Amino acid sequence: MGPHALWLTEWLCEVMHLRPGMRVLDLACGRALSSIFLAREFGVQVWATDLWISATDNAERIRGAALQDQVFPIHADARHLPFADEFFDAILCIDAFEYFGTDASFLPSLIRYLKPGHQVGIVNAGVQTEMDELPGEWPPDFAAFHTPAWWRRHWTMSRTVQVERAEQMPGGRALWMQWNEAVGSENSYLTTEAGAHLGFHRVVARRTG
Repeated sequence: MGPHALWLTEWLCEVMHLRPGMRVLDLACGRALSSIFLAREFGVQVWATDLWISATDNAERIRGAALQDQVFPIHADARHLPFADEFFDAILCIDAFEYFGTDASFLPSLIRYLKPGHQVGIVNAGVQTEMDELPGEWPPDFAAFHTPAWWRRHWTMSRTVQVERAEQMPGGRALWMQWNEAVGSENSYLTTEAGAHLGFHRVVARRTG
């Protein structure tokens, strides 16, 4: 639903260990394009979970991809997930974690669904340096944007994971601008001086206990 989900998913998967048959939670999957990609490319089973897009809408796309036996649409809030503890072999979140994951209690509540020793990975929009206030042209929800270093500390402080990577995407702002051009969006915040601070990053960690 944002700057191309498949570009971001592919970049995250470069550093995640996905194998056929794994059970994967695609948290805040939007229109399930990332879920379909994961199933096709890695042979995993995917629980495509989102709050804003209905499970019925996603089921139609999943059937169109002939993956209804491999990708399972779920309508749920990220803070109230209907899964058993230690059910998943991997948890991914593409371009959404910043909207609920800045809460210090969120990662511990999420990580219980992941098997010990397995990976959780996110790709977020973010900033290159932390800011004391938002530039005037940025929307208020950009207050949730942080640096990779901020996320590393935030996750480490939870004592639930060992962070393996927290890094900026090379050319992330350019990718974002390319996406806006492709869809005809005119988001001026990317082209201003402050826009040079915007981009994407990935964070990957392993459950420790």
